[in-house]
Amino acid sequence: MRTGGAWLWVRRGNSRVGGKNWQVARLTLIVKIMTKHATSKPPHRVAVLAYDGLCTFEYGIAVEVFGAAWSGDPAPPYTVATVAGEPGALHAQGGLTVTPGGGLELLEDATTVIVPGWRRPHHQVPGRLAEALAAAHRRGARMVSICGGAYVLAAAGLLAGRRATTHWRLADDFARRHPGVVFEANVLYVDEGDILTSAGSAAGIDLCLHLVRRDLGPQAANAIACGLVVPPHRGGGQAQFVRRPVASDGSARLAELLDWMRASLDQDLSLDRLSRRAGLAPRTFLRRFSEATGMTPAEWVTAERLAHACDLLETTRLGMEEIAAGSGFGSAATLRHHFRRRLSTTPTLYRAQFAR
Repeated sequence: MRTGGAWLWVRRGNSRVGGKNWQVARLTLIVKIMTKHATSKPPHRVAVLAYDGLCTFEYGIAVEVFGAAWSGDPAPPYTVATVAGEPGALHAQGGLTVTPGGGLELLEDATTVIVPGWRRPHHQVPGRLAEALAAAHRRGARMVSICGGAYVLAAAGLLAGRRATTHWRLADDFARRHPGVVFEANVLYVDEGDILTSAGSAAGIDLCLHLVRRDLGPQAANAIACGLVVPPHRGGGQAQFVRRPVASDGSARLAELLDWMRASLDQDLSLDRLSRRAGLAPRTFLRRFSEATGMTPAEWVTAERLAHACDLLETTRLGMEEIAAGSGFGSAATLRHHFRRRLSTTPTLYRAQFAR
């Protein structure tokens, strides 16, 4: 029995009266007062690795998203520590000197460990660093790499049999050096739950925002994205950023078309209609579109529609049919099909995980 803020336990026993069993309350009364008070979750302890030749931009991404973005917050959800991955003086790109908050012992308390891009693919990862990262993962820390930082996680034995990615320029070298890793070439990041890897440097922003979305929900991630003046989601994969020859006379027209397509996801975006709007023959349009984006128009449209559907699931209470119509999928069944095929989940589970 509970009264107010207290729990009452009444211990009962048996008594035999007139040949019958009766439940009678003993006089023992145990009262336990359960005080009510607001409790807050402890902050995520983020450890960002530093090394000689540190990639300054990628290091800055982690510090900005998990540290500076929360400055002034009386109860920030993250604390950030810079960890020396090797002994001696540490110099970052651009002539900066790095003074870490401590050595590898800081990994013992970290809940998330972030590895910025490694200095060179052929540079050996120190054994002590690899062992410390493996130990942190065994203790339950979430491991994250940005760009070439995947080489460090692979050297620690954390990517064997896992899906992972890195910058497209490093794809062939990475696959050759680490054949046991299931390499994903055309993605901005890979989320394997407790191990996450991102593609090129700026894809680290996408991955860090994804982590905030996982931890705190879409509103928090969107607020940081707004402060950084970057989109909360980017559709497509890194193939769209691979250098390709694009005719200069058609690039401006194609950019305008892409903007119109993003604003018209609920309309007919067939190849015939798009090619007519671009003023090109269908075959010419298909070739130029693929050269510019790394995808066919149908693949690009599906990726953008999925991203828009995700936004609606996270930020609205619209029903599945309304979301399907608004994002251009037409029906909830088609929406679920593409979620299963592209995201390996369902719209309902996605909303349960990310919506607030």
